[in-house]
This record gives sequence, structure tokens and C-alpha cells, in this order.
Amino acid sequence: MAIATLFTALFVCMFLGMPIAIALGFSSMLTILLFSNDSLASVALKLYESSSEHYTLLAIPFFILSSAFLSTGGVARRIIDFAMDSIGHVRGGLAMASVMACMLFAAVSGSSPATVAAIGSIVIVGMVKAGYPEKFAAGVITTSGTLGILIPPSIVMLVYAAATEVSAAKMFMAGLIPGLMMGFILMIVIYIVARFKNLPSRPFPGVKQLGISSAKAMGGLALIFIVLGSIYGGVASPTEASAVACVYAYLIAVFGYRDIGPLKDVAWRNQGENLAKATARNLGHMFLGLIKTPIDKDIRHVVRDGAKVSIMLLFIIANAMLFAHVLTTERIPHIIAEYIVSMGLPAWGFLIIVNLLLLAAGNFMEPSAIVLIMAPILFPIATQLGIDPIHLGIIMVVNMEIGMLTPPVGLNLFVTAGITGRSIGWVIQSVLPWLLVMLAFLALITYVPQISLFLPEWLDSMRGY
Repeated sequence: MAIATLFTALFVCMFLGMPIAIALGFSSMLTILLFSNDSLASVALKLYESSSEHYTLLAIPFFILSSAFLSTGGVARRIIDFAMDSIGHVRGGLAMASVMACMLFAAVSGSSPATVAAIGSIVIVGMVKAGYPEKFAAGVITTSGTLGILIPPSIVMLVYAAATEVSAAKMFMAGLIPGLMMGFILMIVIYIVARFKNLPSRPFPGVKQLGISSAKAMGGLALIFIVLGSIYGGVASPTEASAVACVYAYLIAVFGYRDIGPLKDVAWRNQGENLAKATARNLGHMFLGLIKTPIDKDIRHVVRDGAKVSIMLLFIIANAMLFAHVLTTERIPHIIAEYIVSMGLPAWGFLIIVNLLLLAAGNFMEPSAIVLIMAPILFPIATQLGIDPIHLGIIMVVNMEIGMLTPPVGLNLFVTAGITGRSIGWVIQSVLPWLLVMLAFLALITYVPQISLFLPEWLDSMRGY
């Protein structure tokens, strides 16, 4: 009865259009009141503990805020210019450069919708002007944007690490090769399509221009080396690296590129001045900006937007943690695990069920909520069947990528619809061919575990673990 009440209440609330966070919290509290000896006070305590006892979750607001600074601060534009100059001269190069830009921006943002918004708002219009079909351009960007949650740092990976208590650093390591592989697969498909449809390319800008664009983009791209290098090198935890990323993103957006903040209209000057005078002038501008920054409207706007997204996501996570607590208290994962193991289901058969279940859930729920609900159920079964928890996490993340592209709750679909001004139905049609590529990639990741496990195992062997 407890299991039936919990899931029935959840699905009824979702069917009525209730926000997923409220639906999770309401169904959990109803089950506790009817079938548990816990008091309502314990519910409040669990909501507090879910957001405070998991140190890994602290990285989420930091990565969201750093992504907000980079999205607003013109980093996306410089990354796109670098990608265009690098491979824009290849047949279909503009689309391939868009994928490359999404890969690079994903490595500094950790968010799929943010990647689509930052890259798509610039690239889709440019591709259409260059002669690409708008539907093709929209499909490429919407699909490539899903790399935001596969290429580390990834917010969904942090949520999985908190739900299962596996290493967030190992999750980041495991996601790197699959993320790069998916990006290259998309580029190969684009190249093949471009050859058949005779899609345009642009002239090679020359080595000098490529060097200039790479130098301009390096301010943002350095964040990749700072975050991933510090985590993989064992210098910092993901949470510590996220805090460093947030500070760096603020400095590069406000004082480096000067696209936002009080210094956005002030240029570095060295025109006919001696070095000492020019240095004094520039240091004066920076000191003036440092004083004005706390009250600058651009900074306030970015921080407010980052706080809104963080609060929304953490509220979903807190209620999903409460839901997972009820699952664990009622021993639901253990009952399901014992039942599946008693059936004698092989690991490959279990993974088919996992993918079907997650693909169905991705149509109706937000990725972080799915991970927090399903991970406690699937984790014990996977461990009993000999499936590596890190491999299971990457499978879940790839399923969440596909969920970003499927209606009615595919977040990337809504972002692209807002950018293009087209209907959701039109965006869905643009994405359908790419979904087949994504499903093939999911099968590859599911049944070739070493794609995910090679890098963390190799780094562990290098450290002597």
C-alpha cells in the first residue's frame, strides 16, 4: 500500500500539472503521514539535511553562477569565432563548428539549456544566413546542446554522485571520453550530410586570424584547464573547483573581456603613452571597477538570474531527496532488487529495462529529479549484477540527454523554440533525425563500458590506487 500510494500520488499530481518539486514533496509527505511512524517535524529535518549534508551539491550554485557570467560575458561569442576559424572551411564546417563550440562551452558551463541558449542564439542565425536550412541548423544546435550535461563539469553528474555517494571526480572523468566521442560522431554525420546536400563552407581565414581568435577565446577556455585539471590532478575536489570557476568567470567577464560590469565601455589604452603611464591608467580603471562592481546593475542581474536557477534546482533536489528517503525507508529499492535478481535477469537484459525506463521518464520529468528518484532504485540492482556504478551513472546521463530532446518536457526544445520563434512541433521535427544518432550512441555507451571506465581506471592506476 505504501508503494502504491507513493507512486499513485506522484503521477496524479504530475498529471494535474503540479510542479515536479511540489509533486515529489506532497507524495512523500502523504506516504509518511499514512504509513510511517515519522513525524512531520522529521520531514522538515530531512529537507534541510538533503541540501546540507551532501557537500557535493554545493558545487551546483557555483557552476550555475559561473555559467551565468560566461553566458552573459561574451565568452560564447569568442568560442564560436575560434570554432568557425578552426573548421569552418570544411564542407558543412559551420555546423561542425557549432558542435565544437557547444563542446567547448559545455566544458565551462555544466548546463544543457545554457549551452543551447548561449551558442544557439548566435549560431543559428549565422548558419541560416550562410545558406543552411533553418531546420537543419536548429536540429544540430538542439542536439549538440545536450553535451552540456555529458562533458564535465556536469550538474546532473553531481546530482548522481550525491544520490549514490560515488565519487563526483570519477563521474567527471568517466564523462569526458563519451562527451568527446558524441561530439565527433555528430561532426561525422554532419560532414556526410553536407557532402550529399552540398552545404556551404567558408574560406579558411588564415593562420594569423586563427591565432587571434584562439587568443581571444583562451580567456574562457582556460576555465576548462582550471576546473578539469585541478580535479583530475587531485588538487581540488569538484566543489572547490566550482568555487574557483565562479571567481574566475566573474573576473574574466568583468575585468578581462569587459563585456559586463562598470568597465564594459572602457578599453585598455596604450596609445602613445609610456608604459608607466599606461599601466597606471589601466590599474586605475580596474580599481574604479572594483569599487563600482558591487552596485553595478549588470552584475546584480547576472547574480539574481543565477540565484533563481540555483534555488529552483536545489528545491527540486531537496524534495527528490525526501522522495528517495521514503523509498529507502520502505525498502522499495531492496524489494525490487531482490525480485529482479530472483528472476535471473542478466546484466544486459537489466540495462535494456533501465534504458527503456529512463527514456520514458525523460519525456515527463526534469533530469535531476529523474536521477534522484531512479538512482536509489537502480543502484543496488546494478551492483548485485556486477555493473559498475560509474558506468551506470554515465548511462543515466546519456538517457537524460535524450530526455532533453523529447516532448513534452524537453528543455532544449523550448530554448530552441524561443531562439527561432518557431513552434515546439517544428523544433521536434528538426530534432527527430538526430534522435536516431543519439539512440545509437546510447546503445554504444551501454554495452561498451570501457568507453566510460577507461579514463578513471587509467588515472587510478597512475596514482597507484
